[in-house]
Amino acid sequence: MATAARGRATLIGFSAVALWSLLALFTVGTAPVPPLQLNALAFAIGGAIGLVWVVRTGGLAQLRAVPLGVYAFGAAGLFGYHFLYFSALRLAPPAEAGLIAYLWPLLIVLVSGLLPGERLRWAHIVGALMAFAGAALIVAGGRGSGGGLQTGHLLALLCALTWTGYSLISRRLGNVPTAAVAVYCLATAALSVPAHLALEVTVWPTGAIGWGAVAALGLGPVGLAFYTWDIGVKRGDIQMLGTASYAAPLLSTLALVLADKATASATLALAALLIAGGALLAAHAARR
Repeated sequence: MATAARGRATLIGFSAVALWSLLALFTVGTAPVPPLQLNALAFAIGGAIGLVWVVRTGGLAQLRAVPLGVYAFGAAGLFGYHFLYFSALRLAPPAEAGLIAYLWPLLIVLVSGLLPGERLRWAHIVGALMAFAGAALIVAGGRGSGGGLQTGHLLALLCALTWTGYSLISRRLGNVPTAAVAVYCLATAALSVPAHLALEVTVWPTGAIGWGAVAALGLGPVGLAFYTWDIGVKRGDIQMLGTASYAAPLLSTLALVLADKATASATLALAALLIAGGALLAAHAARR
């Protein structure tokens, strides 16, 4: 029974990876809204939807029982990750910054082996490295700028460390209800407003497509995904989730190709083989 529950939680966590694969496509549709303003809008929607769910399921009492320190941790994780990510892409070549930021699945797989009740096998390591190579092909396109180390690269590394820490600590906070994520999202939106006013010029979405893309972000990649990810990392196989997260750049690229926003290539096919092979290897290790 415990194994079945762990498997269901892992599948729920996989849905977050699928939703995150739509992040790039929806973000393209929100242009020209600046990043921190988009952060505030999307997280406000995601938090509001979560709060409605909490009220309808009678979970307000659960929220009152959560310590303020846990809320501070959750808001800092969501806000910190996105603030560092957007800043990194402004201060370094986007492909390189994106690749470094996407070290977090690899770090989750490796570091989670040190958690109580977990064991790191060689197949986890090899599978994670294979998947990382596939993600590198997609995110970096096999090319570098040759510009040397830049501030944006360091911020991207901090971004990866932030999400790794958030995911692993969330697993340690297994008794904290997933309903608390609604407060995390609302707090992230609140923190994003002054940051936006201080650093950006306000630009609202353009037309129905722009507003629809913002709503889609808040409902999915910057909303529901965080709730399902919370369930996955707390109750599921966190090593499998970490390796499977490498499917996000692959699925994101496929979504862009289908939407005629990117072109299919041999690089994409090779990346698919590496990511799928790495995931299967990690799955074999998890079954053992």
